[in-house]
Amino acid sequence: MSMTYEEHLDEVTTLITEKYDVSDEDAIAMVMCAQADEFFCGHDEDPSLRTLERAHADARTVFGKYGKV
Repeated sequence: MSMTYEEHLDEVTTLITEKYDVSDEDAIAMVMCAQADEFFCGHDEDPSLRTLERAHADARTVFGKYGKV
């Protein structure tokens, strides 16, 4: 089941806080950095990229790249 773009970003943010024990503020900052770098650009156009499975993968990737925010 596909989520809206905003729901997907919210899910990625939530997963980062849950999986990596970081604050909401830090998780939001990571997702915002990823957005600024156009990481989620394709997600806006392609609903098949906005799934729970993909949110888990995106959370790992975003935390790995932006976890030092």
